[in-house]
Amino acid sequence: FMKRRIVDKGVAEERIAVLPPWAHDDAVRFDQPGRAAFRTQHNLDESFVVMYAGNHSPCHPLDTLMEAARGLASRSEIVFCFVGGGSEQVKVKEFAAFHNLRNIRCLPYQDFNMLSASLSAADLQVVVMGNEFVGIVHPSKVYNILAVGSPFLYIGPKETHISEIAAKMNGEYCSYTATHGDVAAVVKHILEQATHESNGTERRVPQIAHTFSKQALLPRMIELLECQIVAAEIPSKSRSTS
Repeated sequence: FMKRRIVDKGVAEERIAVLPPWAHDDAVRFDQPGRAAFRTQHNLDESFVVMYAGNHSPCHPLDTLMEAARGLASRSEIVFCFVGGGSEQVKVKEFAAFHNLRNIRCLPYQDFNMLSASLSAADLQVVVMGNEFVGIVHPSKVYNILAVGSPFLYIGPKETHISEIAAKMNGEYCSYTATHGDVAAVVKHILEQATHESNGTERRVPQIAHTFSKQALLPRMIELLECQIVAAEIPSKSRSTS
């Protein structure tokens, strides 16, 4: 989708290379002790935790997820954690206060050394992208989510790189998709995953996660840049020897 937008601006397709941002997989992995400590710290020990972690911006509208939290208010064992910051987190806090929702928790950004623990603490991670931002915004949080082996729920337009990833799971990993406004589908997916969840003591990292590792993508980026440098140097060398 990024490539399509650039081609539409008149750039020759052969001049475009697209690489996704890589996961922090050299530092981020499933952390069982960190999971337990994080959940204890925030009174989540016995809860099924649905987590949205990262930037809370207008690019990531959270209305559908918040309405799902309201629809599940009677299920006290299901808690929605919004971890991060931004203008949309203010709206989350206001929504929770207005509807007197005790199943919503808002937490600040976590230090990088706590990233594995906080991501591992969730039983279901949520990735959100606004309908208007396909090809503009790239929710790279999904790569760290894959690195810790957390099931995820994607809320957004149907055709994106996130839905492509979900379609390639081949049943080896729990991933769900829903469109904005389809609160019933989001609630259904959350309840379905809640029935699957074990005790969170083990996670299986899907094979596709290795496609987005730093070890796989950084060498490719360096190779692409070095090829461009060589290509740029060849004409100047030719002129100097002619």
